[in-house]
Amino acid sequence: MIRLYSARAATKGHAFAPDTPWQRELEDAFAFTETPDQLSSIDEVKGDMEKVMPMDRLICGDVGYGKTEIAVRAAFKAIQDGKQVAVLVPTTLLVQQHLNTFTDRYRQFPVNVAALSRFQTDKEAKRSLPKSTMDPSIW
Repeated sequence: MIRLYSARAATKGHAFAPDTPWQRELEDAFAFTETPDQLSSIDEVKGDMEKVMPMDRLICGDVGYGKTEIAVRAAFKAIQDGKQVAVLVPTTLLVQQHLNTFTDRYRQFPVNVAALSRFQTDKEAKRSLPKSTMDPSIW
């Protein structure tokens, strides 16, 4: 573990830019009042993202405690820096729920949101992926 964390500390990652006006617009459009814990987690995640050291954070909590909104905001921050984002979820039902949430939250911004699960056809999946990931040799 010591060697692992030593290697992580020496690794340089991407330091994301500070929040943009669009980031604030997205956050202001949230339909609910954030809890103090949720606001703290959001600030910590975004703070981690703005550091050059790769993030080492896990967000966990019961259903309905705002984990998805934290992911929505973190993903949007990455998108604002021109990055592509993948959100991994454990069930196909959750894929559809997250697709609906992310699509709804990003609807006023020029962001493409797509799902990849066993319910998409190969043609739909290929349309969702950037050309660079189509080369099977990189899988």
